[in-house]
Amino acid sequence: MHRHHDDEVHEHDRGLSYDLPVLARRRMIRLMAGAGASLVPLAGCTADGSSSPAAASAPSSGSTGDGGTDASPAECVTVPEETAGPYPGDGSNGVNVLKESGVVRGDITRSFGESAGGTAEGVPLTFTLTVVDAGSGCGAPRKGAAVYVWHCDREGGYSLYTEGVTDENYLRGVQETDEEGRVTFTSVFPGCYTGRWPHIHFEVYGSLRDATGATAITNTSQLALPKDVCDTVYATEGYESSVDNLSRLSLDTDMVFRDGHDQQLATVRGSVREGYSATLTVAV
Repeated sequence: MHRHHDDEVHEHDRGLSYDLPVLARRRMIRLMAGAGASLVPLAGCTADGSSSPAAASAPSSGSTGDGGTDASPAECVTVPEETAGPYPGDGSNGVNVLKESGVVRGDITRSFGESAGGTAEGVPLTFTLTVVDAGSGCGAPRKGAAVYVWHCDREGGYSLYTEGVTDENYLRGVQETDEEGRVTFTSVFPGCYTGRWPHIHFEVYGSLRDATGATAITNTSQLALPKDVCDTVYATEGYESSVDNLSRLSLDTDMVFRDGHDQQLATVRGSVREGYSATLTVAV
């Protein structure tokens, strides 16, 4: 497996400047909403279905033992729009994996195609995103939508971009949502690289055709992983660099999640031995 080098740290720094316009825009919206600005629409709904501009968002994390978390019900708010970062692989920054045959899949641990054959190593992680309609109070699943996901490997590198794995395309995949609005991916637990809280990127599309055509993204956001689970995973072999990187961060100081992460913090259960499962409801 590869290791990050100094030039790759610069790549992450370049990614920060790439991300700033989206982050600044999101912070401005939050400030306006907090001041009661009537021009900022939020897709929040109260329990009786009425509109609520101050509606809280979904999953909060609480320990359930063995590194797991649990969530409490909350009101419906559209998932925050976030940067795709410098390594999306969706054609917006160089390579486009979405148009390649094989990208529609549930198991993203292995690369696909003739030129790639690697497998990402790490603690097993299965994660499920449930896409729901915010306009209906999060009560209606978005059947037939599509979700593209991608994340770093256990050493913090991104396939297609990071030195040593530019010929790989693992830890990337697309699926169409089922009757319940769900997509489930089999993967490995991502590492923590310099300057970012452990996360998984995702883009929501109106249909599978839109996704594989790399067009008409409806939402771009990120899933955050809870600290207690990260601490447990990063104590295992292969995640050594993540221990120090995570110790320098918190959800409240992370460049993406620091202005609110309630709608993005996944519920996680499991163990290192048996693997982990993460779930997140995504209102769009």
